[in-house]
Amino acid sequence: MRKPLGKARSGLVAALDIGSSKVCCFVAKIGDPSSNPLLAGAGLPSGSIRVAGIGHQVSRGVKAGRITDVDQLEASILNAVHAAEKMAGAELRSVLVNISGGWPASQTVGVEVSVAGHEVGDSDLRRVLDQWRHLEDLEGQDLIHSIPVGFTIDGTNGIRDPRGMFGETLGAHMHVVTANSGAVRTLSTVLERCHLDMDALVVSPYASGLSCLVDDEMDLGVTVIDMGGGTTSFAVFFDGNVVYTDCIPVGGHHVTNDIARGFSTPILAAERIKTLYGSALPSPLDDQETIDVPPIGEEDHVQPNHVSKSLLVGIIRPRLEETFELVRSRLEASGFDKIAGRRVVLTGGASQLPGARELAQLILDKQVRMGRPIRVQGLAEAAGGPAFSTCAGLLVYAANPHLDAPRTAPAPQTESAGLFGRMGSWLKEHF
Repeated sequence: MRKPLGKARSGLVAALDIGSSKVCCFVAKIGDPSSNPLLAGAGLPSGSIRVAGIGHQVSRGVKAGRITDVDQLEASILNAVHAAEKMAGAELRSVLVNISGGWPASQTVGVEVSVAGHEVGDSDLRRVLDQWRHLEDLEGQDLIHSIPVGFTIDGTNGIRDPRGMFGETLGAHMHVVTANSGAVRTLSTVLERCHLDMDALVVSPYASGLSCLVDDEMDLGVTVIDMGGGTTSFAVFFDGNVVYTDCIPVGGHHVTNDIARGFSTPILAAERIKTLYGSALPSPLDDQETIDVPPIGEEDHVQPNHVSKSLLVGIIRPRLEETFELVRSRLEASGFDKIAGRRVVLTGGASQLPGARELAQLILDKQVRMGRPIRVQGLAEAAGGPAFSTCAGLLVYAANPHLDAPRTAPAPQTESAGLFGRMGSWLKEHF
């Protein structure tokens, strides 16, 4: 069972990033907010985060974000957690975990409660935020996040904190993220087999954004694209909150498989070729540069198999173009493309391919920068790159008490007016 994140954590906290290419575990100490200026800003008033232990292993038993072999994944998690425990000198009992599979669904829901003209207080705020409980009856779906992205009083929008104000009705726009119940239960079972409790479950692009974005980007509008091995997930941040998340089942592994099929070479050789020579953009010298490609099933190179680099680029570029075009179409269909503005932050292990940023800029028609963890201290250079953004973001989530709506108050007795009404209508009203 997931525990509520009711207050800011302090002391030792563990984050577990379960991806299609690697399993990563960070153990960190969360301290006083004043010791980390980046986290003491207006957007994230949390404590300082210093990593004390790191462990990562090749992920086995996960494909395109979905768990395919429980036993293999259990072994990968145990190895990663053991390495992190050994470095930190502590034994872990619980972890915060990401979820990229299970088809996470994102929607904005309007909720309202009556305040009968009196001053809005903490109890009224708790009542309106607790309306997420009504959503738990969605068949086959588990609630992952219920995030307030804005409040209204008597229909007046743009209120960040309604406490101390007066009105007849108090409303909230809730960003609700759900995932397939079966995928969540399977993940929970794997953790139980590893003798770990699940402190919280966080969708991957949300965590990546928390670790990579600066406050101005969160406020003005930005899209975070997390390019993993099996999935590419993305989130839109606006006015300091995450307002939309989505995921497509295409990632870096698909590029590797395309190379393996196109050159008829083993998967491991294709991954090596992609890492050493791969690029998403052509150059004038590509036709002159050749790459040695080992054929499948041949131990000795009887006949050297050389291909030009231009052929490699010709395989990689169409797959990345497809990925960014899918992201663009999903954003446009959701209606959040305009809110996100012209800013994109690209992160995740697959984003490190040369030319990926320039290609994203071309297809998405936005300004693109590379993102890496900036809100976590103590990360070695090898663990401070884009591939570790999600794991670092889980620690930022743990250190912040108010990222999700409170989940510890009793269910309200007052029925809300128009629980599912105005879904997404605030977009049209404001923008």
